[in-house]
This record gives sequence, structure tokens and C-alpha cells, in this order.
Amino acid sequence: MPFADDTGRRLLGRLREYMAGGGTVQDRLDRTVRLIGEELRSDVCSCYVMRAGEVLELFATQGLSQDAVHVTRLRVGEGLVGEIAARARPLNAPNAWDHPSFAYRPETGEDVYASLMGVPMIRGGQVIGVLAVQNRDRRPYQDIEIETLETVAMVLAELLAGTDLIPRDELGPVTGNAVLPFRMEGLGLNPGGVLGTAVYHRPKVHIERLLNDDPEEELRRLREALKDLRHAIDELIQTHVDLSGDYREILEAYRMFADDAGWVSRISDAIRSGLTAEAAVRRVDDDMKVRLSQASDPYIRERLHDLEDLANRLLLHLTGQGMTSAHAQLPDDTVLICRSLGPAELLDYPRGSVRGVLMEEGAPTMHAVIVARALDIPVIGRLDGVFTRIAPFDTVALDADNGQVFVRPSDDVRETFSRSVLTRQARRQVYLAERHLPFETRDRVSVRVMMNAGLLMDMGHLEDAGAMGVGLYRTELPFMTRPSLPDVATQTLLYQKIREQAGGKPVVFRTLDVGGDKLLPYWTNDGEDNPAMGWRSIRITLDRPAVLRAQIRALLRASAGQDLRLMFPMIATVQEFRQARRLLDVEVERERARGGLLPRQVRVGTMLEVPSLLYQFPELLPEVDFVSVGSNDLLQFLFATDRGNPRVSGRYDPLSVPVLRLLRDVRWLCEAAGKPVTVCGEMAGRPIEAMALIGLGYRSLSMAAQGVGPVKQMLRSMDTREVTAYVTALAESDDPNPRRGLRAFARDHGIKIE
Repeated sequence: MPFADDTGRRLLGRLREYMAGGGTVQDRLDRTVRLIGEELRSDVCSCYVMRAGEVLELFATQGLSQDAVHVTRLRVGEGLVGEIAARARPLNAPNAWDHPSFAYRPETGEDVYASLMGVPMIRGGQVIGVLAVQNRDRRPYQDIEIETLETVAMVLAELLAGTDLIPRDELGPVTGNAVLPFRMEGLGLNPGGVLGTAVYHRPKVHIERLLNDDPEEELRRLREALKDLRHAIDELIQTHVDLSGDYREILEAYRMFADDAGWVSRISDAIRSGLTAEAAVRRVDDDMKVRLSQASDPYIRERLHDLEDLANRLLLHLTGQGMTSAHAQLPDDTVLICRSLGPAELLDYPRGSVRGVLMEEGAPTMHAVIVARALDIPVIGRLDGVFTRIAPFDTVALDADNGQVFVRPSDDVRETFSRSVLTRQARRQVYLAERHLPFETRDRVSVRVMMNAGLLMDMGHLEDAGAMGVGLYRTELPFMTRPSLPDVATQTLLYQKIREQAGGKPVVFRTLDVGGDKLLPYWTNDGEDNPAMGWRSIRITLDRPAVLRAQIRALLRASAGQDLRLMFPMIATVQEFRQARRLLDVEVERERARGGLLPRQVRVGTMLEVPSLLYQFPELLPEVDFVSVGSNDLLQFLFATDRGNPRVSGRYDPLSVPVLRLLRDVRWLCEAAGKPVTVCGEMAGRPIEAMALIGLGYRSLSMAAQGVGPVKQMLRSMDTREVTAYVTALAESDDPNPRRGLRAFARDHGIKIE
């Protein structure tokens, strides 16, 4: 018999009565599965609840043996029910016994049932159970039946979440020993240190009503809330006009999500199925969390935070709770504790009240981290169990430089950390006061110290740091913060602004370096087993030459009448460099033919990141104007070590003898060919490594802005001749721990490396 159009609404109406009724959770579940079975004309309806250890337990059934209740258990991924939980997707099996995932449980008495339809029960982006129906006859279930069961599953998930059947979420009481101090380790996403008070960010919006009486009224409420949401985002953009254009573009891209017709349509469909506007938003949000969290593309997974933020904001507008009321009584030293952050959420807090952020998730390229960088707020991510281990108003000491959090620190630790924070602040003042002093050693050897940048907002640090220019401008980050590929005019304007903010200081532009962990939202990605060594960087732009040519065209126009310095990333063969150089030459001739004003001089270099290029230096060096050593990737490939993997990322020391010898040889070869060489990356920005590099003969370093001050203090306190003699001998030794010797040498010779 066909499924009646009004069955879903009638079912939800009766379900409302059942939920309002008395009795235990078990009683209500028993009544509910009987109701669902009747309304969907199913011979069986069963509810499975997720238990500890990722096991699904049969909690209630109508049609299967009652002896199987609380006895039948399936692991996630086991059987059809386990498959639904593992994939977080509905399953429609007209002949369940023929399905490859079918697992027979004799105690259930399901021998006579042929077809099965099941849906996950999702809350907070987590699967907390499975709701399934079965029939004796073999039949495919209709889409409307699946949608109805999904809506019922969402309501049941809310019912179960209010019981002790489901493990506490992030808002529940902290478990375990909550009085002893302890340390957590995560991933430092934005450097800095702070001692502050833990505050839970954005408590989950409580939904009072789940089922609606008037779909048209709920749709009207949704339209009004969306209008208010868009207006609020527009006001946020206008309020923070002091932030750079990059951040405003992030907000503009974020606002586009609020206009996404697909998102709004899915919420509207959920309302028409019988849910209130709030419940519909929650259902669509939970579904998006599950779907996007399973995506292989890290950029897509990170955009999940943007959508989650929007959904929560929309719920606040629907419930009338507002965005700022919860922030009125914040401590002055607030450290936010959160699962993730959307790109606008930091700006909801009073300026200066948030001193640090601790995230359960997080990645360096997520929009919230970029915003935190602009606001100079230290951030640590990848803190598993942060909500179960840190209680609201706990004292926390956040050391984002080393990815460490000290929770409820003892008086001694607190005092030591406070001194460290004050010392850090004092050092920053010293660095600021010394920014105009020359970059030279005690024996008057000059060293060119440059700054790395990746967004327009980074250029504001150039003057404060006192760097001599930008040795590496990562052009890919602006591409990643836009919803579509920027055209030539947009890129030209951006590069002109970068030059203006550089104030006449040199800027070295690196062409587009995407792929690996830096994926663009508007480029499809099939997924790779080893993306760091796959289709990325120059390999992509040589395969898509129109993209590289458009970028080169914009750089040429933005540098008209000035010197242009550009370099190509991840070159592995001389042939790749020649291919890229030919595209540059074509664009130069094209610009000349159209009568455009060309740069006064074009200097072209290569990043040295792939070890194979070392063995082609005799052919390469005559063709380049300069070389930049990308220490991060070069050492990753040298040691075959994934620097994003905590198990092995610290296994090999950048100051080991093999690295010292490699870098020494690179400098020799470049010097012999008369080609300038710069070391870029994390190694250049740490004083002890920078000291070793200067000892190896390097006279040009490029680093993050926060490394400029410490490196300047180090080099102004060292004697080049003494350091060179020591490092040269160290490179010829078999010392298993050169770092220890370098530290002792610095201490004995009064060189400031701390």
C-alpha cells in the first residue's frame, strides 16, 4: 500500500503525545516503536542505542523477540544496523539477507523478515543510535518513508539525550579527578602565552519545542530569523572595518553560506516534515556535521566550523537569546574552551576580553585561527577531551609556543608561568625598542633578516618587527579564503596592496602552492594516499597553466615600474623550473605586446624543498637568480617524516649532523655560482638554529614575524668567527646531539638564544 502524504505529520502528532506522557524512558521507547511500526505499516520497529565501546544495544522493539532486548548487541560496522551507524547514512535494503553486511542474530527471531530500512539517530554530529523497521515481504522503501523515519529519529535523539543512556556532551559535568593539577598537550596554532580563566564557549542552544502545529508559521519564523542573521553579519563586517581586507573577505565568504539556497531549502523541507524551525535547523546541522566530517578534503572539513557557527547563530535568532548576552559578565582574562570556532565568533566577544583559545579540534588554516592571528590571541588545538578535563572557571596556563596547557596549576607553577608571561611581554617591548637597530653581529657582519607573510594582515607586522622585507609571501592563503578562484584584476589589486604596505621594502612572491593540506574549496579533489608527496604545488599549476599564467600576469601588472621577485615552489627537476620559467616569459612578452608597463627588473628563483634538486644544481644554478631553502618541506622529505604526525615529527633534529652537512653544501654551491641563497621556514626563526645557519655561512634568513626580534638579539650578541669555527667542526663530527653542544657554546659565549 502506498505511503500516505499525511502519515508523517500524523505520526509526529501522535509522537508528541507519547513524549509528553509519563513513565520511564524505557516505557516511552516501547510505546514509540509500537507507534512507528503501526504508522509505517511495518512488521518490526526497533531502536538501538549506542553504548560504551561503540556497541549498539537493542533497547526497544515491536516485532522482534522481547527476549532479545538488552541482549542483542552489534559493534559499529557489524550487520546492517552497525553499517548504518558506521556510515551515518540511511540504508534501504529490499532483501536484507542478500546484503553483504547482513549479520544474523538468532535470538531476535528475525528469520521471517526480508526487507529493512534504517536511519541513524544523530545529535551534536554524533551517532547515538539507530532506528530500523523491517517487513516480511521484499520491498524497497519510498524516499518519503526514509525522510519520515529520519525526522522521527531526530526527535528520539533529543529524547534520549536528556537521559543517562547517552554519554554527557560538552555541557555536562566534568568527570574524573577534578581537583588535581595536570598538563595537556595539543597543537600550537597561534603562538603566545597567557594565564587565565576557563570559560566554555557558546553553550548549546536549548530547544523547547521539536514538533510544529503550523508549518507556514514556522517557515515565516525561519525567513525572519534568516533576515536578522544576514543583517547581524553585515553589522559585524562594518563594526570591524579596522581589520584587514583579508579578514573582511573571510567574513564575506562566510556570509555567502547564510544565502546558500541548498542550506535554506533543507531546513525548509525539515519544517514541512513536521519539525519546528529550531528543530529543523538542528537536524540539518547534525546531518551536515556527519557528512562534512567524513570528507577527505581538509578544507571542506574546516568549513564545517563555518556552517556550525551559522546554524548556532540562526538558532539564537529563532529563540531570541541574542549573541552577546552570554558574554556580558566574562572575566577579563577569559580563555575560551570550545570544540571549534566559526570565523566570526571571536568578534562577538568584547575586544580584549578573550586572552586565549583552547580547541578540541582546529587546524592552522581554519578561518578562526586566521582571525586569532590578526587579534594576537594564542590558540592551541587538537586537545582531546578538553571538555571532560577542564571545568568552567578553572585556572589554565596556556603555552601555545609549545602546545601545552597547565590546568589548575599549583602555586609554584602559576608563579613561574606568570613570570614567564611577564618576561615574554618585556622581551616584546625590548624587540620593539630595538627594531631600528641594524641586523649585524658583534664583529660587524651584516645578516639580511626578512619576514614571511601570507595575508595582507601579516604586512602590518613588517614595521613592528623591523624586518628588512618579505622573504616569502605565500600567495595561496588569499586563494583559500575566497569562495572562487580570484581573477587577474582581483589578484593585481591584492599584490598592489601588499607592495604598498611593504613601503618600498623588497617582497619575494611565491607562486601558488596548494595541495597536500592546503586545498581550495572550488577545486575538486579525488583524495590521495600521500597528499604531501602527491599532486600539489608546482605540479598542479604546470598541469593547469592558465592558473599560473593568470597569477604571473597579475604579479607583472602589480609590479609595473618596480622590481619583481618571484619563485616557484616544490621544484623537483630542472625541467619543471624551465617549464614554469617559459610561462613567465610568455606573459612578459604578452604584456609587452599589449603596451603594458613592465617591471623594472624580474628576478626568478626556486624553492629548494625536494632533495632531488640538489643533484641537479650544476644545471639549475645558471638558470636561477636566487635560491630559497624551504626548511620545513626539505627536512620532511630528507628524513621521510610527516611533520604533521606527532609520533615522528620530533624524531629527527633539524640540527643533526646530516642536516648541517646538507645546508653547508647548499651554501657552498650557491656561493660558487654567485647566486644568493636564503633559508625560509621555522628553522630560520629559532635563535639556536639561526645561529647555526649563520655559522654555516648563511647571510639571509626569512621567518615568521615573531621570530625576527629573538633572532636579532641572538645575532647582535654573537661573534661570527667563533660560531663559524665551532659549527664547521660540528658538521664534520659524529656528534649524536649537536643541539646540546650548540646550547652550551651559546651559554659559554654569552649568545642570547632564549
